[in-house]
Amino acid sequence: MTAHSDDRSTLATRQLSRRTGIKAVGIAGGLLAAGASFGPAIHAFAQDSTPDSTPVASPGAIPGIDPQNQEIIDALDAFKAPALETVTPDIGRNLPSFADAEQAILAKRGDVSQEAVGAVEHLLIPGTGSDDDILARIYRPLKAGTGLLPVLVYFHGGGFVIANLDTYDASCRALANATGGIVASIAYRLAPEHPFPAAVDDAYNATQYFLAGAGVVGGDPAKVAVVGESAGGNLATVVCLRARDEKGMMPLHQVLVYPVATFAPEGEAAVSVKKYADAKPLNSAQLMWFGMYYLADPADVTNPYVSPLMANDLSGLPPATIVQAEIDPLQSQGTAYAKALEAAGVKVTRHLYKGTTHEFFGLGAVIDQANEAVDQVAKELAAAFA
Repeated sequence: MTAHSDDRSTLATRQLSRRTGIKAVGIAGGLLAAGASFGPAIHAFAQDSTPDSTPVASPGAIPGIDPQNQEIIDALDAFKAPALETVTPDIGRNLPSFADAEQAILAKRGDVSQEAVGAVEHLLIPGTGSDDDILARIYRPLKAGTGLLPVLVYFHGGGFVIANLDTYDASCRALANATGGIVASIAYRLAPEHPFPAAVDDAYNATQYFLAGAGVVGGDPAKVAVVGESAGGNLATVVCLRARDEKGMMPLHQVLVYPVATFAPEGEAAVSVKKYADAKPLNSAQLMWFGMYYLADPADVTNPYVSPLMANDLSGLPPATIVQAEIDPLQSQGTAYAKALEAAGVKVTRHLYKGTTHEFFGLGAVIDQANEAVDQVAKELAAAFA
């Protein structure tokens, strides 16, 4: 590790100590001291997060990386922003994102236009309390068929702590046009102001809302799927688990784009956490940073609504499409989750895009493989809706 990496590790673990009272060591050295534990499972995660003897310094060091994806990483590096894992959530929410990197590239090309859609609207979904309404941004396709349209309830990424509807706007526009359906992007509450289970509650309530009455936006309640990226992928599958457990209405399909399947990876699920410990734009230290803010109670790491890979029973869930990036700490847990779903009798199709990194999915204006992934998702959703 370089001196710069050591500084980032120290700052991140100081934050952990301030928030939890835990005596911590450097991230590269195991993250947590033996004298205090952030829960047994988190401690296991910290150990599994340690890079192997040949860590990946950056995606650019990997032979065969997609040059278009590398352009995004280079543009992100050019902002010279502090590392996410060294700052507070308030600061983290204002750091440049992969979406900003894409816009910087497009600006140099003289093209900063958004993908056109038929319309963008907003509505409030009733929450669990009188002041807990949930904002949904509704995207209508540029070319819509006649009659009621399918509905994709979409959950953005950001580790449950950062990002918002704007950050993932491009994904929603692309999905609306590719599927010919309505995309409802959900502004679920973020940690640490609203730790687990607030995001799950919002995601579940929003999904049930559209399953019960998608007609309010011109959608077909019989053709509702859930889609999520990263943390949103976690929410997309967790709302299906909860619907099964609570005998709620079930989406027809779940699309999980490089999902967070567990906060305590071990075995196969931990392979990419080690291999791509220092990857960009997501690294293993950031996974720990997200976890310490999302979970007010560290014991929740074993809750299947936090770590669905740890669920005792995954049967009865809708068919799943899993999209994976190769250069991604979450890659192997996505594979492990796909296998667990299949073992429980759930139909799964899994697509790994070589040379791509975390967050590539919504970057179709720069990365061709992003368009391929969106088209593949649209194809599988069309089959589900049919």
